[in-house]
Amino acid sequence: MKEQKEQKNQEQKTITLKTLNKSCVWDIQENDIFRMYEVAERDADLKENYRHYMDIVRSAFEIEEVKVDKPEVLKKYEDRGFKIGTIKLDENTRLKLALKKRPIMRVTDLTYENIRHISAAKLLEVLDRNFGGGWDSLSQSIQDIIESGFEISTTTLPQDRLHKSGGMYEKKVDDGFDVLEIPKGTWVEAIFAKKKPMVEKPKMKYEEEMSEDEEELDDEAIEERDDEYDDDDDDDFDEDKLTEESYRTTFETDPDDLSLDAAEVSDDDEY
Repeated sequence: MKEQKEQKNQEQKTITLKTLNKSCVWDIQENDIFRMYEVAERDADLKENYRHYMDIVRSAFEIEEVKVDKPEVLKKYEDRGFKIGTIKLDENTRLKLALKKRPIMRVTDLTYENIRHISAAKLLEVLDRNFGGGWDSLSQSIQDIIESGFEISTTTLPQDRLHKSGGMYEKKVDDGFDVLEIPKGTWVEAIFAKKKPMVEKPKMKYEEEMSEDEEELDDEAIEERDDEYDDDDDDDFDEDKLTEESYRTTFETDPDDLSLDAAEVSDDDEY
């Protein structure tokens, strides 16, 4: 557990504004944002990409620009849970910002980006706070989001049978699942949740080779390559090679089946 925590802290330290995305932004805190901007102060394109970076930060943080820099104003932000800091975009531009991590309090706060950045206990806390109707009362879209990050199992049993020795409840808990119990009269619905391991989808060897080759080609080179393929296709077709065999039909007719009594059709009869 300690090793996993150290690894996570190391990953957070390596996140920069340029590597920040709407998933890993949930792993960092307000002070990390100010630290990343401080590290990036020397980047010439910082001001140019400021809006892009802030769009990513805004997906996980509330952001307000502090336009009145007075102690009483700053105190109000701090009372609301905001962290205040200053970022330098260039020599002439400095912004004072108030940041606060968006809380995940309701099931509607869950997204594909943040679902893997909460624990099973936190997930069940959110479920317990938002509904009393059980797993099936969630919309299909919310269920899909949750199941993208967690293994979910449910069972509904009489209260006196739920904790039966050797039953599903005991097996799931022993397997590392957290449990939320929702009373339903004399019955209880148990929702079991366990975080799914991160699995990186391997690339096919062919895809890797193609992507490496494409990176080495600029648009003009790719167009020239495609033109060469087209020219090769045209070279394979030679009208002089056409013979009578090329016009042979795909079916044969037995001469004996032809009726010699068929009426002759004159040019006048065609009209």
